[in-house]
This record gives sequence, C-alpha cells and structure tokens, in this order.
Amino acid sequence: MVEVNGSATAMDATTTEEAMSYDKKCALTIPIARPLAPRKLSKKLYKCSKAAIKAKLVRRGTKEVARALRKGEKGFAIIAGDVSPIDVISHLPVLCEESKVPYVFVPARSDLGAAIGSNTPCSVLLVLKGEDFKDKYKECVKNIKELPSVYS
Repeated sequence: MVEVNGSATAMDATTTEEAMSYDKKCALTIPIARPLAPRKLSKKLYKCSKAAIKAKLVRRGTKEVARALRKGEKGFAIIAGDVSPIDVISHLPVLCEESKVPYVFVPARSDLGAAIGSNTPCSVLLVLKGEDFKDKYKECVKNIKELPSVYS
C-alpha cells in the first residue's frame, strides 16, 4: 500500500491485494503446471476467452476438450493449474503437443470459470479461432509460443 500525504489510497490497496493473491495462487499450482502464464498474459487470455464464449467458439471441460483435440479441432488451450487430483488433466498437455495446439496454464480454476461468465470453476478451455476476436487470438497465441519451453 502506498501512502500519499499520510493516507493510503484504496486503489493502491486493491492492486497490492490482487498482486499478492496472484502470487499466492501461483504458489498453490500443481507441479506439472508449466508453462505458467504471467499475470499480464493471464488477463489477455481471460479477455480472449470471454470474447470467444460470446462467439460460441469455446470447448469447456476436460472431456469436451479432449474429444475436440482428438477430432483435430485447432485453437489454444488454457489449463487451470490448481486442479486436484492431478490425474484429471495430466493427459491434456500431451494431447495438445500431439495435435500441435499451443497450451498454457493459469493459476486458478475459479478465475478461468469467472472469465467465461460462469459461477462454476473450469479446469480447461479450448479457444477456437474466430473472426470476431482474431486480433486478441493472434496476440495470445504469439505470447503463448514465446513462453519458455518445458523441455529446454
């Protein structure tokens, strides 16, 4: 919290709380949650997924995303990093790599669910390419591919 003339502003307090909560969420992620999206990329991913849900170009949930990947649908995957048990999503990064679909982990299921306007937490999203949000889509894919590789 930053003090100005002896008093702290409320906006600075919420920014600090958000930063701390993001860092705490990152600390609680599962061991395989790599590459983990930084804070700025997470916000971009949430905005893109919100636009995609309006265009109905999202596959939501482990079963639906796995089926879409096996059928050859293309896009990018956003996987929550706090899923328990880990076996629920452990096969998804492998499926994404076999299908050549970029994927990234975000710290929390609740944030992923909230991003698409759902009260229910969401474990994984597959965002498909759409004309309505193609600039956001391209920027997200570019940023995901720039993240450090898991195997290097």
